[in-house]
Amino acid sequence: MPLLALVSVSDKTNIIPFCKTLVEKFGYKILSSGGTAKHLIDAKVPVIKVADFTKSPEILDGRVKTLHPKIHGGILAKRSDEKHQKEIEVNKLELIDLVVVNLYPFKKKVEEQCSWEEAIENIDIGGPSMIRSAAKNHADVAVLVDPKQYKDYIEELKEGPLKKEYKIKLAFEAFQHTASYDAAISNWMCKEKDLKPSNFIESFPLIKELRYGENPHQNALWYGLNNVGWNSADQIQGKELSYNNLLDLESALSTVLEFGYESKHNFEAKSIAAVILKHNNPCGASISNSASNSFKNALKCDPVSAFGGIVAFNANVDKEAALNLKDIFLECVVAPSFDKEALEIFKTKKNLRVLRLPKGVLPQGKQTSSKSIMGGILIQDCDMEENNEDNWISVTKNNPSEQEYLDLKFAWKICKHVKSNAIVIAKDQQTLGIGAGQMNRVGASKIALEASKENGSGGVLASDGFFPFADTVELADKYGIRSIIQPGGSIRDEESIKMCDSKGISMIFTKSRHFLH
Repeated sequence: MPLLALVSVSDKTNIIPFCKTLVEKFGYKILSSGGTAKHLIDAKVPVIKVADFTKSPEILDGRVKTLHPKIHGGILAKRSDEKHQKEIEVNKLELIDLVVVNLYPFKKKVEEQCSWEEAIENIDIGGPSMIRSAAKNHADVAVLVDPKQYKDYIEELKEGPLKKEYKIKLAFEAFQHTASYDAAISNWMCKEKDLKPSNFIESFPLIKELRYGENPHQNALWYGLNNVGWNSADQIQGKELSYNNLLDLESALSTVLEFGYESKHNFEAKSIAAVILKHNNPCGASISNSASNSFKNALKCDPVSAFGGIVAFNANVDKEAALNLKDIFLECVVAPSFDKEALEIFKTKKNLRVLRLPKGVLPQGKQTSSKSIMGGILIQDCDMEENNEDNWISVTKNNPSEQEYLDLKFAWKICKHVKSNAIVIAKDQQTLGIGAGQMNRVGASKIALEASKENGSGGVLASDGFFPFADTVELADKYGIRSIIQPGGSIRDEESIKMCDSKGISMIFTKSRHFLH
């Protein structure tokens, strides 16, 4: 008796040659419906229409086509179960040996910003039902959900009866497919109607297996969306991205985005930013009137740490900037665009990873971040709060000068992206010293202030959290700091304010903090 394949696909890639091979080389009969049936018939592939097979017409504008006992009975019947086989005979059902189904393009439709009604109509019902039925009965039925599987299936058929392990693999991939589909629907509804989910459900396709994780003995996989973020970046040259590269690129980009992000030089004066990052912490940052000047100024902050680091720009990288970049060992450079001359210069450093990340592939709207913990996951809104200067208050007798205020704004933006406890010293829109990830704020301040001493004198100080004591202010005064920005909110705020007043230092409270763990 010929084998029976049920074929109903939204993505019709390679379906005609695949079905022709099934029919001509392996004697399959093809059972199909709707657009797939027409597609195959037009290609001269013999097809039995589902409506003829079930003796039931398609109804409700095609919402009901394959939801029928003759379909699901033929898929779910166990070949080794005598009772099942008797019921098949009594009900005059035919066994279905292969299910080839992929689903309505729901994800594509919602990405195109379709209406609620159109999205609902693109929720597939019959498709997932057939896939799940076949996957459940994988011992007897093969299920294909992706055109990429067709070639392997034909090769397996050539070797004889399908192996148990192969059919289990197909079932696993089928359940992955339907789970991803349901996750997309659930998350779309959640976003559209601002619902709070009782379960965290996400589905990202595998992009690639990375060489290793943070260390060579750790395995690592990269999952993500195909149309947004780093998977959509154009890697122009260089070695394959590593786990650590991706983490550092993310941190570098989030920092430079504080100053806008455009391909060409259409910013206001002195707003082209460069950030140098190492081990998830900025080790230098600057904004100026050119990518070249911004990089050179950022490099002055900590040239030792910059070795082997990552550089992010928020604007086009030109020839002059590239000439400066080539003189230091770097892992990656990322920007919205590059001049041709700059790319020619980078070719002399073949291992340097150069990534063009257009503004259009950046995630839009409200974003969340997640961290895994033992037995669970923590999810929070990303710290994307704008610097609401209307809430800032000057709490000292002296107010910052105009230049100091600009530097305070700059330092506060950078401090947001430095691991807590975080201290940033800045002057003339560039960092002079950065203290990151210390267990106490004075320790972070000592690191940042000592570094700043080598890069100049004075400047302003930004702290991601409040001062529990006045000791940080007292220390800052010894290094010539004339203005401070911090959240405020300590029960000892008055001590810090009095210390500032006694030293002639101005201080601003932002009323918000930027801890980063």
